[in-house]
Amino acid sequence: MKINGSVVLVTGANRGIGKAFVETLAKMGAAKIYAAARDAQEIEVASPAVTAVPLDLTKPNQIEAAAQRCQDVTLLINNAGMTCIENLMDPPDDAAFREVMEVNYFGPLTMCRAFAPVLKHNGGGGILNILSMAAMMCVPGAPAYSASKAAAEMMSHGVRFELADQGTQVSIVYPGYVNTRMSETFPVKKVSPSTIAARCLKAFEKGEAIIYPDLFSRMTHDKLVNETEFVQTEPQAAVVQLVEAFVEHPEAGT
Repeated sequence: MKINGSVVLVTGANRGIGKAFVETLAKMGAAKIYAAARDAQEIEVASPAVTAVPLDLTKPNQIEAAAQRCQDVTLLINNAGMTCIENLMDPPDDAAFREVMEVNYFGPLTMCRAFAPVLKHNGGGGILNILSMAAMMCVPGAPAYSASKAAAEMMSHGVRFELADQGTQVSIVYPGYVNTRMSETFPVKKVSPSTIAARCLKAFEKGEAIIYPDLFSRMTHDKLVNETEFVQTEPQAAVVQLVEAFVEHPEAGT
């Protein structure tokens, strides 16, 4: 599908990649952009095409309200997410793990369910799910985050299969290190959110189902394909090797 003339809803649109998606969509000629976030007042409405929408992914009633309000949507971009820096064996309870699953897995799933009829009514449209390279491997120090993104990955494949008959294009994005608040503590070169947004939308227009929008995500994919057992059994060592190779690569951060 084409971005020009489309009607798009972006979750997590108040900052980072989500904000970049809104700005890039406007530049590419989207007819209307629903920019959604928990606090709609945080959204910068810099274009007449942008409408701020309050949306908390942990509240199904707000998701249903958004679907009822935004009946003209032709592209859903599930971008909102959260991290979780907890070891699986350490916390006295699993509240943090449940929260990250609610935001990163159940939230996007509920969004897909709510907007599938809308997309069907409008000719099929598309869904773009923004995941992470963490979906491909267990990131040391953030195993629950990886688990939530891996769950979202399998959910995205399932949604693609189930919505194929109604003509809905479903694509998955695996960003690596992006210059956002979530990754600010990692001392490596990072791609700008605007670059990620532009690459994702161009790949989506081409019909790509799986999108690796930056060097580190492609390197992670290749590492997993070529050294599957090593990545799965020695994730810490695998990450060290990936980061060392990435930092030394001439295209790092570009």
